[in-house]
Amino acid sequence: MMRRKLVIAAVIIVCFLLQCTVFKALNIANVSPNLLIVVTAAFGFMRGKKEGLFTGFFCGLLIDLLFGGVLGFYALIYMFIGYFNGLFKRIFFPDDVRLPIVLIALSDFGCNLLTFFILFWFRGRFSFGYYLLHIILPELVYTMVISILLYFILLKINQKLEEIEKRSAAKFV
Repeated sequence: MMRRKLVIAAVIIVCFLLQCTVFKALNIANVSPNLLIVVTAAFGFMRGKKEGLFTGFFCGLLIDLLFGGVLGFYALIYMFIGYFNGLFKRIFFPDDVRLPIVLIALSDFGCNLLTFFILFWFRGRFSFGYYLLHIILPELVYTMVISILLYFILLKINQKLEEIEKRSAAKFV
């Protein structure tokens, strides 16, 4: 149990650092992929609502602490995304990549849509078409390309953790 929490914390930190350094340098049209959305969504549909919620909270809190203007804004959005993805745990099959890709795409799109409406639209900035074409869609495409590789890495990490947890649980039976 503690091992899982430490591994997830390490995954969050590594993905955050990659997102803020390597992929900022490899940006396309001034857009970089959102790796923390991939992490939040993946742990949501692989492990369920509760783990998705907690993973989302810590991913969002990390963004809030280092880049956010309002503490808790991204934590709340990412918690919602993790919980939403956790609803699909029952129909998640590791062999089928379609559901994870669709859920990650919906999560990224939803996060950007909420960000636009809450941070921009309510302040009188109504250029949704520009934001959609220049921010949301390019980030969505870039995130989808990167998520194919990252998803399989996260899946292997989760499978390894489940294998270790099953072995340690068998020792106590």
